[in-house]
Amino acid sequence: MVRWNFEGIFFFPCNVLVFGETMIEINANNKGNYVVKVDGVDISPNPVISGKPATFTISASTGQAITGGKAVIEVYFFGFHIHQETHDLCEETSCPITIGNFVLSYNQVLPGFTPPGSYKLKMTLSGARIKQLTCISFDFKINFGASESSVSDSLSAHQVYI
Repeated sequence: MVRWNFEGIFFFPCNVLVFGETMIEINANNKGNYVVKVDGVDISPNPVISGKPATFTISASTGQAITGGKAVIEVYFFGFHIHQETHDLCEETSCPITIGNFVLSYNQVLPGFTPPGSYKLKMTLSGARIKQLTCISFDFKINFGASESSVSDSLSAHQVYI
């Protein structure tokens, strides 16, 4: 079953994997039939704290060696596109990526004036010879920097809708 996720007037065509309270989505244009399969996401700290470093660690696997490519990261705040950046895939993980499990790690220090609230991070991976390796997006929250007691929540898959 394909489930389409609508957020206001913004459309994210993805299958949905639910990780705890965080939603992880896999692009459904080819019914999730991509070279890279996402297994989980760890956000540290969770919720993210403005003015402090945040790490988004994505556990994934591939059935094909990947020699390079790019990662496009887009950020949405209450459904509005507010930021985009492009990175060399080999900056986010070790290349070449061999067949099997691997980890992508994205680090960011958010400015202290980053407003608290609900955000969505969308990451699209493309390879040197493959137009799209995968597309994932997930919701996360940002709190003001007053709290130092946040603990990383490792997220594991509970339901899969395909």
